[in-house]
Amino acid sequence: MQRGLEKESLRVLPDGRYALTPHPAALGSALTHPHITTDFSESQLELVTGVHARAEDALAELQAIHQYTFQHIGDELMWVSSMPGQLPADASIPLGQYGHANVGQAKTIYRRGLANRYGPRMQTISGIHYNWSLPGCSNADYFGLIRNFRRHSFVLLMLFGASPAVDAAFVEGLDHGLQRLSHDTFYLPHATSLRMGRLGYQSDAQTALCVSYNCLDSYGHSLQGALTGSHAPYEAIGIRDANGVYQQLSTSLLQIENEFYGTIRPKRVIFQGERPLHALRERGVEYVEVRCMDLNPFLPEGIDAPTVRLLDTFLLHCLHSASPPDTPEEIAELSRNQHLTASRGREPGLMLERRGQQVPLTDWALEVLQGCQPHAQALDQALGGTAHAEALQQAIAHLQSPDSLPSARVLQALAAHGHSHRAFTLAQSQATREATRALPVGPERAQQLATLGQQAEASHAEQARIEAHDSLPFEQYRQAYLDVRRLGLPGKASCD
Repeated sequence: MQRGLEKESLRVLPDGRYALTPHPAALGSALTHPHITTDFSESQLELVTGVHARAEDALAELQAIHQYTFQHIGDELMWVSSMPGQLPADASIPLGQYGHANVGQAKTIYRRGLANRYGPRMQTISGIHYNWSLPGCSNADYFGLIRNFRRHSFVLLMLFGASPAVDAAFVEGLDHGLQRLSHDTFYLPHATSLRMGRLGYQSDAQTALCVSYNCLDSYGHSLQGALTGSHAPYEAIGIRDANGVYQQLSTSLLQIENEFYGTIRPKRVIFQGERPLHALRERGVEYVEVRCMDLNPFLPEGIDAPTVRLLDTFLLHCLHSASPPDTPEEIAELSRNQHLTASRGREPGLMLERRGQQVPLTDWALEVLQGCQPHAQALDQALGGTAHAEALQQAIAHLQSPDSLPSARVLQALAAHGHSHRAFTLAQSQATREATRALPVGPERAQQLATLGQQAEASHAEQARIEAHDSLPFEQYRQAYLDVRRLGLPGKASCD
């Protein structure tokens, strides 16, 4: 197995306010650095590991990137919660900046489109993406895994959801349906992951998309329609405003493939300038990207080894279990299950839907985890030790003791900070900064940090090279990139 991590975190000032400073130059170019970039906002770091055969190595690299980052952001902090704290006015949330090359301009305009379509606040929500592959898997294998993952991802929301509360400023003016916990905090008493619920990465426009994961062809067909068909509300926004400033890349339901929200995606490394859907159609699925993991505010890197081992075991179970085709009815059912688990997952007796029948969430989750046992044992036998079986037993114990789950622990910790999401997360962010800065730097880690510095310098040079060789007018670049022919030819894979 191979895996890699992508971790998003907001940069904040020592008092917890959103940092409005540019991406620090010492961290390299956000356009071209292989390990340190930004997500939606200029103040939203994205730390990316390489691909690793051992979970421990992936986590060690993530820790090294954290160390390097803290060395170069002055007194700023990395916000340890998935849900943001004290945000500025929407218009003051800075979009990611990637230089004046066409590819850099496109990245910023795409983000402006996200802000215009969904509001910038939603885009400041952060999480961890887990990229996973197994050599020898076919497209059919990966899509079978994805279907089962979508059926059972509520288990991960239960076990690792850590966003049961939000800052009051985040929901100001929204029909949020939350309960007030204190003057600056709203919550739901049994929530697991508000990030994965109605307040998170959700889109009313995208609910019309009934994306089937029965095969690459059906998946590609669903996305192509959303990428090429104009959407009336986005037509009203327009490509450019009266002053000629670009407001979005296109008026289609999805500007580009990455705009499609989901708990898991089929992925492939793309060539420079290639469309992701074209890469999938031409060369098949290379790995899956798990997108439903909250930042755990109690862990310095937001994730730890037992969590990674449980994810590996869970993904193997999804891969090797029978995976019947999905249907529009099941897709709608899974969406309802996700929202129920996100907002009420720890509620005693909560029922989910399974093929039209009501089933207790805890019973179903326990059934899934027990089904993972042979895979945990196989991993331990192959790698030595008992770490995967122990991670699985720990997960079962937490499931059976809901007060021990991260979402419950967050609410317990808020009580010690005046029931304030802002105060709790700031304290954890400060503690994380100090703990990371205090880590020892041996010869191997010193070399890792030096390499990150060299990559930062090289990334600036690479951005300058791209900008120097960029001669095509942006509008021509935009139209060429969005040309339907660049999405590849459908029908490369059959659902049979």
